[in-house]
Amino acid sequence: MKRLDGLFVMNKEQEERLAGIGKLADSFASRAHEVDAENGFAYEHIEALRKHGYFAYPVPKQHGGQGISLYELVMVQERLAQGDAATALGVGWHMSVVHDMNYKGNWSPETLEALNKEIVEKGLLLNKAVTEKTSGSPTRGGKMLTSAVQRADGSYKLNGRKIFTTLSPVLDYFIVVASLEDGTAAEFIIPRQAEGLSIEETWNMVGMRGTSSHDLVMNDVVLPESSLLCRLVKKTGVSATPSLLHIPACYLGIALAARKEAIKFAYHYQPNSLPTPIIELPHILTQLGQIELELQAARHYMYSVAMRWDQQTIPPELLVAELNAVKVTAIQTALSVVDRAMRIVGAHSLSMDHPLQRMYRDVRFGLHNPPMEDAVITMLGKQAISDYEQSTDIPK
Repeated sequence: MKRLDGLFVMNKEQEERLAGIGKLADSFASRAHEVDAENGFAYEHIEALRKHGYFAYPVPKQHGGQGISLYELVMVQERLAQGDAATALGVGWHMSVVHDMNYKGNWSPETLEALNKEIVEKGLLLNKAVTEKTSGSPTRGGKMLTSAVQRADGSYKLNGRKIFTTLSPVLDYFIVVASLEDGTAAEFIIPRQAEGLSIEETWNMVGMRGTSSHDLVMNDVVLPESSLLCRLVKKTGVSATPSLLHIPACYLGIALAARKEAIKFAYHYQPNSLPTPIIELPHILTQLGQIELELQAARHYMYSVAMRWDQQTIPPELLVAELNAVKVTAIQTALSVVDRAMRIVGAHSLSMDHPLQRMYRDVRFGLHNPPMEDAVITMLGKQAISDYEQSTDIPK
């Protein structure tokens, strides 16, 4: 196993699991380029991951899954993104939802057991569809316009539209947030075959094109009462969603792939004005050294926080700021690394045939994945003030 891939492996089981995902990731790389150019979807990548049993990795062992830790989820997602970032980000949302639903236990035990069983036995995929065009990012607290009206027989009728429905061509279940008649909101689970449910192919972005994050349209979708998973309550304090670390893992995976492309180019490119390839030039070595420094810092931070979460030695709420900060650090690092890689490769990196131009476009999407950078920075600032106030006698 290569040094960077194995740097955070802690045991033989992780090594074997990572090696398997690594083979799949490397086989995905060429098709990822084609899918991006076509604005298509890599169905074959999804099937390969399903056959591998990947979708059941976060399912608890008592339900037949692998029961991987947050640390391991980060590890395999980072490796997968080195081959196909769009597939990794898309599948990462499924992994996140499955990890989160079992960790938080907000849904009924019967629902959890049934979903886990289907994931293990059938390799089904699910994702949340929350964002709406008028509400902005769900983390900003916008009001959901999708409505759920309860009928006399107890069933619900849903109407509305969700945007950014990642993996929409292959999802088996859609988990949507809808507003109830009493002004509160709830999560509903909708099977793909539900009458009145449709996918409108609207995804035409400059990056992460292979995620096929189209619009989900609900037109008088009638669901049984049991489809209501849970009612959402307003948060009174900070809460953690540790599985969102799949996002920084994905973008650091892109950065690692960009690093590889830069080194490969520099190792073989020799203009006729030089007696050796440019890998031997001092300024190229400096750029590579800076890439290495930034990647090591960001990766150690991410894996350290994931491990601290798994160890559960401190109250979860005390790790919220760090979990969020990991994402911001990872995105800043990934943007910088891809930029430095493109400086090494030069104008060649802007060719539509070169993978770096795709990485450049893909990595910018991290700025718009949750949590939002400005909110995290504000949280960290408030934490710094709180730390000072708790350690100093501040007049009230």
